[in-house]
Amino acid sequence: MFLFLKYPSWIKPEIIHGIPFLRWYGLMYLVAFATAYLVFSYQVKKGELAAASGTSVSSEDILQFFTWGIAGLLIGARVFATLVYDTTGIYLRKPWLIFWPFQNGQWTGLAGMSYHGGFIGGCAGMILWSLRYKKPLGAWCDCMAASVPLGYTFGRLGNFLNGELYGRVTESPLGMFFPSARRFPLSESWVRDFSLRNGIPIPDGAITVNLPRHPSQLYEAVFEGLVLWAVIWFVFRKRKPWNGFLAAVYTLGYGLIRFVIEYFREPDEDLGFRFTSGGNDAHTYLMESVFNISTGQVLCLLMIAGSVGFIIGYSIYLKRKKCAPPENDTK
Repeated sequence: MFLFLKYPSWIKPEIIHGIPFLRWYGLMYLVAFATAYLVFSYQVKKGELAAASGTSVSSEDILQFFTWGIAGLLIGARVFATLVYDTTGIYLRKPWLIFWPFQNGQWTGLAGMSYHGGFIGGCAGMILWSLRYKKPLGAWCDCMAASVPLGYTFGRLGNFLNGELYGRVTESPLGMFFPSARRFPLSESWVRDFSLRNGIPIPDGAITVNLPRHPSQLYEAVFEGLVLWAVIWFVFRKRKPWNGFLAAVYTLGYGLIRFVIEYFREPDEDLGFRFTSGGNDAHTYLMESVFNISTGQVLCLLMIAGSVGFIIGYSIYLKRKKCAPPENDTK
């Protein structure tokens, strides 16, 4: 029985046809930044950041902090996407193209951004700002960690509206037909069997067919965005044991959630998997083994390991510091 969803035909990358620089993806980025800024400002208004940092917080401080963080995020996201995920090598040969918004004489914007690169770049920007203006990094990053996931939700909605970063082939009722997804040849037996088993209509004379995919962008919007934000906001925000804890929780939570969702999301075909079951070739569009590990999953494992190590290590440090005798103790 045919139960799958069709990608809404009215959605196009351009908001207004004929105006290439007005795209849903870019608009969602702006909404994401604005949402994070509003949530951050709410915490400041409630006095949470001032209480955690022990200093007053001005609107100029917030604006500067966001400016440095967003600048680092955009630079890191773009550089990482072009140098790590691109396999053509063109950006290594022509690095000036990294921030060139045209391709073949047409406006494309900065097509291709990496979350993990943005994470590294954003962290670098916030660290540099805190050093420059002598602000307590942990307190400011905690406030940001409680703000970013809600904004991130709109970033993934932008991917959905762009019709990109869809998931692997699925028989789940949540499966969706994405018009830009690769079509599969009906000459392959598994494609014919899949189509017949799920009641997917095949036009007369067709040689290829579009198969339903996981809408992994929406999975990420819900779990990496809304759910992670709710956990940080309602569970940990007012119970953090020390400054920097929420930032570590965010890093750990994102790493764990994204690692799992990567099993539903199709890796870049040109990159494939970093590790496969038995070292054999694997199809990126199918979920064949949990041991087929993508680049995104490798980076998520690093996030998980780093955040767990930081939480454990800093907790031990604070415990030892608390138990240490005063410096003027003569015993």
